[in-house]
Amino acid sequence: MNQNTSSTRDGSTPLDDSFERYLQDKGKGRGGDGGNYRRNAARELERFAEWAAGDRGDDDWTGITTDDVDRKPTFEDLDERVFREYARHLAGDRGLKQNTVQTYYRYISAWCGWCVNEGYLEAHYAQRASAMAPLPEDDGRKPGDQQAWTSEQRHAFTRHVDERARDAVEAYTTLSEDTDPLDKQRARYAALKAARDRALVFVLAYTAVRVGELLRDPNDPRRRGVRWEDLSLDDGSMDVYRKKQQWDAASLPDPVISPLRSYRKLMDPPTDRWPVFSTFDQRTLATLVQDELADRGKHPDTIDDRRSEFARDLLLALDEDVRPPSITTDGARSILQRLSEAAEIDIDHPKHDYLAPHGGRRGMGEVLVRAFGYTVAARYLDNSEEMVRERYSHIEAGELGDVATEALSEIDDYLGTGASPG
Repeated sequence: MNQNTSSTRDGSTPLDDSFERYLQDKGKGRGGDGGNYRRNAARELERFAEWAAGDRGDDDWTGITTDDVDRKPTFEDLDERVFREYARHLAGDRGLKQNTVQTYYRYISAWCGWCVNEGYLEAHYAQRASAMAPLPEDDGRKPGDQQAWTSEQRHAFTRHVDERARDAVEAYTTLSEDTDPLDKQRARYAALKAARDRALVFVLAYTAVRVGELLRDPNDPRRRGVRWEDLSLDDGSMDVYRKKQQWDAASLPDPVISPLRSYRKLMDPPTDRWPVFSTFDQRTLATLVQDELADRGKHPDTIDDRRSEFARDLLLALDEDVRPPSITTDGARSILQRLSEAAEIDIDHPKHDYLAPHGGRRGMGEVLVRAFGYTVAARYLDNSEEMVRERYSHIEAGELGDVATEALSEIDDYLGTGASPG
């Protein structure tokens, strides 16, 4: 520890004085103010600070400071016994699963390690064996990441959204010439929405791209959602911002090409910088259109007149090239919930009553591992082979079980004939 650090960060520093700088270091984007990790870590640090101050826990819990001290908890109050008590506090919450307890504790442990490097603490107390002893065994499962779309579910889901989009597009394209303009616009809007939903489901079902790589993340400015300029339908590829923090090409297999082509033709975006999966939220689009046209110098009355010419603000946005944002990852989950219910898909899962986005990726992983093995699956999933083997270990276990069954059958056959298996 250098002298400058130790002179400005002594034990009397309140714990929460370190939070913002830690979160900036861990955050993403300009100023470190984005990213899911930052948001989740901030939540857990706030909970830890409340617990340390005596604001969380049992009724008789007064915090980590002594009763005769009236101040915020500081770094001089921390030692391995404090982290042991917090681990016990987390483990005692019956509403948390084992792996969730481990996850929450890791956020606090990571902050503790950072505090050591920054000179707030002398030792990484949170990683000591005695501190971690109350934590439950990690079952190795990632919370909520176990659903996998089966082949039957994938086929039923894609068939449903395909039929829905075909019907909507046909209803729009077969309208008579004397159809009221606003009615024709409503039909086009319905066709666009159905075509977008179909393209989204097909991409999630067959590409195995992470939903966070495909759509907008409000907490990470770099993840603005794929645009048409990122797609090469002729080459069957799509540029996405990967989990490893760099742009990379993802494959677009044959089943997704036609839905994307049809959707693009119907939308006819003014530029290739438009998002592929645009939001259709009326409130968002109304505000966006009004603000953008006002910035272009349009009078409020003129803006109102222009909006009245269109059945939906999305269609005005297309006409005026007012680029909307991509749907968010949460928005995609809402869409899949709506579509799963409409498709009446049979879903048996303890956490999700709909076909969740990660289930499409995991389902494709199952297909690839079984068909081509772990090495090819790892390349397609943009994961290490080691991780893919771990995630899909049940497949190898099943195959080994088949081998064992076959071996036992051969032994039984030998024994049945009186022959020696050796």
